[in-house]
Amino acid sequence: MDPLYKCGPKELDTFIFQNLQPNEEFNEQVRKAINIICEFLKSTCFRDFTPPRPKVLKVVKGGSSGKGTALKGGSDADLVLFLNIFNGYEDQERDRGFIIQEIEKRLKECRERIRSDIEVRIEKPKWDNPRVLSFQLRSGDFTEEYIDFDVLPAFDALGHYRGGKPDPQVYIGLINSSRGQGGQFSPCFTELQRDFIRERPTKLKSLIRLVKYWYKQLSELRSKPPKYALELLAVYAWEQDGEKTYFDMAEGFRTVLWLIQQYRDLCIFWTKYYDFQNETLKKYLHTQLRKTRPVILDPADPTGNVGEGKRWDLLAEKAAKCATQKCFRKPDGSMVQPWNVPLQVPWEEPYSCTIL
Repeated sequence: MDPLYKCGPKELDTFIFQNLQPNEEFNEQVRKAINIICEFLKSTCFRDFTPPRPKVLKVVKGGSSGKGTALKGGSDADLVLFLNIFNGYEDQERDRGFIIQEIEKRLKECRERIRSDIEVRIEKPKWDNPRVLSFQLRSGDFTEEYIDFDVLPAFDALGHYRGGKPDPQVYIGLINSSRGQGGQFSPCFTELQRDFIRERPTKLKSLIRLVKYWYKQLSELRSKPPKYALELLAVYAWEQDGEKTYFDMAEGFRTVLWLIQQYRDLCIFWTKYYDFQNETLKKYLHTQLRKTRPVILDPADPTGNVGEGKRWDLLAEKAAKCATQKCFRKPDGSMVQPWNVPLQVPWEEPYSCTIL
């Protein structure tokens, strides 16, 4: 039996602390490994490149390491490499494969310089024009724990981002370049995706860890919705319950499972980084929000509907089964109930008709 299902509702916080939260020593190993790879990318990777040599504008850390939601026994870091040779989304789409090949080549050459106690394993790209270079670092000190790296070359759409809402023209350019392939340029907005989660309270990050742990146990399911979608559901549930610093973990977890079960009615979005004020964006968002449920828009990238096209029905079955386990059964035998959370965020169609 999964150790999670041996816990009572009041034991979930302890379960997370003891089993899911990485120890500080490993966190330090991760930080050092990330710094080494970042330094390699900025200083060494393109040093002998045939002119014009790409210049690294910045390296942004995303993934669970950047968000502060890594699980014990494993972590992932998305390192988004913003290069000056990408002057637009089209450049990124055309040249990223070549750049990834060069990074892989240089990484193999410099492997022995990374550190003698860290092993580097490079995954072979699956596509001719890959979007990402994936490799794994495993420390000799913590052989049961690892960090997976994804290096993604990207166009610097945000420039010197200082917080707040980006200029609407940034998103209009994105919409015009996506050509119906939603989310393909989401790495350009990694800073926003990271900050959207990283600035949240520790307790919410613990809930996200618990949801990710449950999701990870469902390895037999094919075509699962992306893990990011479940992270966003956890954030949404917490926001709708009043954004409390402290809350009942079992109730929060139960609410996320309940939202998964109600996937046919979900329409969730945020207006932190984009909204309906610009007419072009407004029309596009209306188109997105009319799509078949579930609709869960990436808060950083309006073209990315992370609820689209996956087997939510299978995940909902697993969520229903999980909801009957001991971790939701109170001492009096009654079951923990989800928070009262709306399934759709209200928005206005033309002619001021509110959609609920």
